[in-house]
Amino acid sequence: MSSLPETIRQTLTTFHQQPLLQALQSLPVPDQHRLLEQIQTVDFQMLRDTWRAALTDTPSEHAVHRPAQARAPHNVVRQPVSASDSDAWAQAIRTGEQALQNGQVAVITVAGGQGTRLGFEHPKGMFPIGPVTNRTLFQVFAEQILARRRRHHAAIPWLIMTSDATHQETVRFFESQSYFGLEPASVVFFQQGSLPALDAATGQLLLASPTELALSPDGHGGLIMALQNAGLLTRLHDEGVRHLFYHQVDNPTAIVADPALIGFHSLHQSQLTTSVVCKDSPTERMGVLVDIEGHTEIIEYSELTPEEAARHDDSGQWIFWAGNTAIHVFDLAFLQGLTGKGRQLPLHVARKNVPWVNADGVLVQPNDPNRPNAIKLERFIFDALPMATRTLIIEGDRAREFNPVKNKSGKDSAETSQAALNRIGHLWLQQAGCAVPANSVVEISPLQALDAPELQQRLASGQLQLSDIATRTPQA
Repeated sequence: MSSLPETIRQTLTTFHQQPLLQALQSLPVPDQHRLLEQIQTVDFQMLRDTWRAALTDTPSEHAVHRPAQARAPHNVVRQPVSASDSDAWAQAIRTGEQALQNGQVAVITVAGGQGTRLGFEHPKGMFPIGPVTNRTLFQVFAEQILARRRRHHAAIPWLIMTSDATHQETVRFFESQSYFGLEPASVVFFQQGSLPALDAATGQLLLASPTELALSPDGHGGLIMALQNAGLLTRLHDEGVRHLFYHQVDNPTAIVADPALIGFHSLHQSQLTTSVVCKDSPTERMGVLVDIEGHTEIIEYSELTPEEAARHDDSGQWIFWAGNTAIHVFDLAFLQGLTGKGRQLPLHVARKNVPWVNADGVLVQPNDPNRPNAIKLERFIFDALPMATRTLIIEGDRAREFNPVKNKSGKDSAETSQAALNRIGHLWLQQAGCAVPANSVVEISPLQALDAPELQQRLASGQLQLSDIATRTPQA
């Protein structure tokens, strides 16, 4: 054994982490380094404060009254219904296209999750979603970005946030696919951070093995510090980027670097703009954007009773209608301001059963669902909403833009998402005047067309033939 750095010894003693200190001291010198590296990244004061707050298990007064205080969001751009609405959307699109051409936009894809819920033991971005070609989610987004770069003669850096579980396989996959035609230097992979699991009763940091802390990803809200720690916020600023288009990897119909969304964001000088869709029903399991005491916030479906979820205001407007799509545009300077001490996104506590190694080096497997042994921590990116002074909500076209792959079957599954891609393909061909059998399955690559007008123009000019579009007829 070697003598430990005195600062480590003092820190662990000050924060009553004697079991961890003893475990560290008992390790042979070569095995200490990995555990020391992890310990040196831990904010023990933050963890102790969070654990102490979690002991009460009493929601704050603000949290208790949020549903009653909520109002339907007022700063909203709805889908166009009038000529003036259409003019406003056209102006936003022109503004967004100009921002793209000026190199002011980068894309962030959150891709830290695995496809476990889909029965797919790989990064979710590798999941095959093309209804005809089995294009992966990553390929759909790569082709969108490549097509948009060509259309707008724009750089559009692509930043992909991975996790410890997905990083290496994701990078290898892009290498094996030659980055789908993108310049490798224009695609940046960076890892989200991790946070230690704590013993729920004592606040002790748990060990996953004698040489490793029990760590878990810090949530999509870890994005901000992950960008900061990778030096990407400074790099993007130096490259002239001002707007960050954010989306998650599970929605293949998201319009990546959407000029309309970027344009409205710019015109309104918003710090954080969010795309929403109208919920199918009051009880649909979606977080909703609302106004609370002058701030935009998200209320999760789990915070609402069925009666609250169906509540209307005095004018008859449904309050909890604006479903969160996890598509945002961030002002870069705003994100930079959320990296300072005291300005970071709050931590959320989840009580879970976490395997851990005890003082004898034995792996303990807790399994009581009613008394989880541990506290896991994460941050949510939408907690940035009430921290912004200028926010904006844009209503998207649900059928066109929000068809995520979350479940193995039923709603929001691969089946429903592929059906949406097929439906969109049929609609675009119909609008272009092309007749295709109703029972055929259609898949249009973003490299063939980013939207219906482009498809119509390319077919009419002969740049694209109907036979170039991937179709298949289901077997009887």
